[in-house]
Amino acid sequence: MSALAKVSYFWRSAAGGLRHSPFVHFIAITTIAIALFAAGLARTTGRALDGLLASLGGEVEVTVYLAPELALEQVDSLRTKLEAASGGKAVLVKPDEALKRLARELGDLGDALAQLPENPLPPSLELSVAPERRTPELLEALATQIRVLPGVTGVDYGREAVERLTAIARALRFGGLVAFAVVLFATIIIVSATLQLAIYARREEIEIQKLVGATDRFVKAPFLIEGFLQGLLGAAVALMGLWAFDRAVGPTLTSLFSFLLGPTSSEALVRPVLAMELGVAGGLLGLVGSFIAVGRFSRV
Repeated sequence: MSALAKVSYFWRSAAGGLRHSPFVHFIAITTIAIALFAAGLARTTGRALDGLLASLGGEVEVTVYLAPELALEQVDSLRTKLEAASGGKAVLVKPDEALKRLARELGDLGDALAQLPENPLPPSLELSVAPERRTPELLEALATQIRVLPGVTGVDYGREAVERLTAIARALRFGGLVAFAVVLFATIIIVSATLQLAIYARREEIEIQKLVGATDRFVKAPFLIEGFLQGLLGAAVALMGLWAFDRAVGPTLTSLFSFLLGPTSSEALVRPVLAMELGVAGGLLGLVGSFIAVGRFSRV
């Protein structure tokens, strides 16, 4: 039998297997679809949370307080050093500007600042930091480096807020990883079990194939293709579910959380990249489940 004839036979046999045990395969396809639907929602939610964390992280600035007696040339030199060390941009805030900003933030209480005999606020440089350098460790190292520079009297970058934000991000990612691992393991077990039932139902056909000299690979190939087809069908069902969810619930969620998530929340839930990812994931899930099944039950 030629290679093309074998491939054609494998695909016809796999399609026939799907028709032979529709209920068994329906269970496997539904299981894969539910897992991929949850993964798609988690993927989109994670992207939205990353956008939220990035927007919050964008507010992180290093405030460098300067000695009042520094000349403008010294301030410019210091600003150049800070920008080189942080990869960001430093903006000079003069004492008068800082006092006006404080008065605006205090609201009605800001009028009391006008009664001060002199401005107690020092000049400062507000330093934006590149996103890849906003971890607590790198910010602390940057602050330590800045404190020893001549003319610097203090450094503040909101250490507690940065550490809390980073801890939240790590917890979310770890929780998502654990949940994905659990769902993945359960899905593979269920897909494997359903294919084992399908193989058992066709045990006589497998026995006849082996009696006439069929190799294990020849016997296993159609079942592996069945698993792959199950995965693709499960991915298609999951994508349809995500599309329906986006059309039915998406606008409501967008209006509720757009003030937090910003433009990210208005993106379409089903995108070409997500569709490709779910298709690949579905095919792999089906292949792994079928590989486990045929490994145990193909020798009849």
